[in-house]
Amino acid sequence: MKPSTSQDMVVDVIEHDGEQLSCALLTPVDAAAAVATTVVLLHGAGTSEKGRLTALMEEFAARGCRTLAFDFSGHGGSSGELSELSLRRRFEQAVAVIGERVPAGDALVLAGFSMSGQTVADLAAHYGPRVTAIGLCAPAVYAAEAWPVRFGAGFTEIIRRPGSWRDSGALEFYRAYGGRAVLVVPGADAVIPQAVTEAVAEALGTRSRFTRLVLNRADHQLGMWLRDHADDRGRFVEALLGEGEDEGDGEPGWAQARA
Repeated sequence: MKPSTSQDMVVDVIEHDGEQLSCALLTPVDAAAAVATTVVLLHGAGTSEKGRLTALMEEFAARGCRTLAFDFSGHGGSSGELSELSLRRRFEQAVAVIGERVPAGDALVLAGFSMSGQTVADLAAHYGPRVTAIGLCAPAVYAAEAWPVRFGAGFTEIIRRPGSWRDSGALEFYRAYGGRAVLVVPGADAVIPQAVTEAVAEALGTRSRFTRLVLNRADHQLGMWLRDHADDRGRFVEALLGEGEDEGDGEPGWAQARA
């Protein structure tokens, strides 16, 4: 498939595990001012797709970062059926896309929405110190036993069991993570239980340089909210890139901002 370009955006596909995954890569206009960092944006479940994240991609690129987003199989411009996807396949597809599209020497900033709260943890554990910051927007985490299960083959039954998420490996990883972390919380979230949000916040507060950004007027659909609200989008990007952060000691810390 011949790549299509719009300004500095290149949209094409990569093949992985029998699927064609639609990818979008945005490079900074001023290549000389670019930093050796790629921001990877990961959409959520359901009808989510990378197109919602274009404005966010542009915001990161304006600050010198190469920015990558893609559609998981069964979403957007990618092939496949959503029922055949799983948390394991999401992780594997993201690793394949990063391997194909991100220079090996680049640091990684990972930002995930909803279901991708789990995927960010899986990827950050995989890439280790290469990941310099993580952003979690209304994140979900899931029971360990749900990770390999296809969405159409028992996944829903597992995650609907009360408290099944409490043994999630994502929480264990977030407790150990020592980099920069930004948790974006909507004022009203009808999808993610408050207990999950607080468990993620508590885990991140253990070691990371942690910012909790509360968007009081937003709901669970934070990808669309950040697309449509430039001020909040800017706050998120600035927090995730550590703009204005005191880099003197690098010690774990906690901050909260409301908008």
